Amino acid sequence: MPNITQDSGYQTVITTFETSPGNCQDLLEALQDALAAHISQQPGFVSAALHVNDAQTRIANYSQWARREDFLAMLRSDDMRETNRRLNALCRSFEPVLYEVAATFGRG
Repeated sequence: MPNITQDSGYQTVITTFETSPGNCQDLLEALQDALAAHISQQPGFVSAALHVNDAQTRIANYSQWARREDFLAMLRSDDMRETNRRLNALCRSFEPVLYEVAATFGRG
């Protein structure tokens, strides 16, 4: 489960997938499969969460990695290259962007 704090030291990656309502469930299942079978097994993986908008036209993946280099190594792996080809067929576009947590707010 993601732990979103400024001082976690983790590299945060938010990937947004643009899809259609007809492909949303297939894309969500493909992402879940990739996370379970490959991505979560990679060195430096910490956590991930998937979010779907009400219109089922966007999926956001929030993931955390120990280091930026761990995420980049996962992207370059043969398994992930093949996975990205399958994901690309189910969406109009997707873009992973690396972030640092700048601030957090909440109750309790």
